[in-house]
Amino acid sequence: MKLKIIQNISRWLAANASLTVIAVAVFTFFVPDAFNWVRGNTQTVILGIIMLTMGLTLTTQDFRILAHRPLDIFIGACAQFLIMPCVAYLLVHVFHLEPALALGILLVGCCPGGVSSNIMSYLCHGDVAFSVGMTCASTLLAPVMTPLLMELTAGQIIEIDAIGMFLNILIVTIIPVGIGCFLNYTYSKKEVFPTIQSLMPGLSVTCLACIVGGVISTVHDDLVARGFLLFVWTFGVVFCHNTLGYLLGWMSGRLAGFNEAKKRTISIEVGMQNAGLATVLAGTFFAAQPLAVLPCAISCAWHSISGTILAGLFLQFDKRKSNK
Repeated sequence: MKLKIIQNISRWLAANASLTVIAVAVFTFFVPDAFNWVRGNTQTVILGIIMLTMGLTLTTQDFRILAHRPLDIFIGACAQFLIMPCVAYLLVHVFHLEPALALGILLVGCCPGGVSSNIMSYLCHGDVAFSVGMTCASTLLAPVMTPLLMELTAGQIIEIDAIGMFLNILIVTIIPVGIGCFLNYTYSKKEVFPTIQSLMPGLSVTCLACIVGGVISTVHDDLVARGFLLFVWTFGVVFCHNTLGYLLGWMSGRLAGFNEAKKRTISIEVGMQNAGLATVLAGTFFAAQPLAVLPCAISCAWHSISGTILAGLFLQFDKRKSNK
């Protein structure tokens, strides 16, 4: 009975991820001490748990996609690591962002695709196998590509510890995902394993909400001191970055001659970033610039909301098309 309740809570959290993250962010703004404990190594461990939950859902078949569809994955990876960093770099200069906020949005742009993008692709009748393949590829490439792209885009703002960033991403993404995949491969036939997997979405959302809560507690004083305008200005940049990612991702799929399902998938994969990873990296490597985590935290919440909205718009398009 207790297990059923926990499973129902997990399903509810997964279905209302955006609402949960926003609720925690608002609560933390008024009670900033509640998430003071989510700092430094604790934050890193929490992200590691999120990536472990991702690994527990991946199978060997998911990794075979990388070998079976190399051209699709190559195009997707190029779009992922070209469009979002370039758009971030453009917005930093168009909006004349201060160094801390610039670092945050550039970091979001240089990170791999978000874990929940696979769910969004499924909801809008995209190519789920392609989505999983893109997420796997961008995550595997992240230890090299993220530090390299940060060096190219943000090297003039601050000295980038590329080696340290490489090791950090390796520890908090590749190793937990690898452990999760190993456990899945080894124990997937055990009777209890599907039950464990059913709890992972809720755990992932809870961990993401904790990371956002930790960020809000970190930047709370700056938000209070500089008022609502700071939040609106930062959200405007995050909104433009995310929306242009969706649009340019879809256009890259069109240029590549993809079908409708694959165009939707590459749009979502490019637009939705692993902002949780960006948040942890900002807190670890740009601690002297505390506001760097603000665009990352806003992206955590907004990418989930906008992904859901975009999936809904694609479904509305299908419905109107079928009614004609």
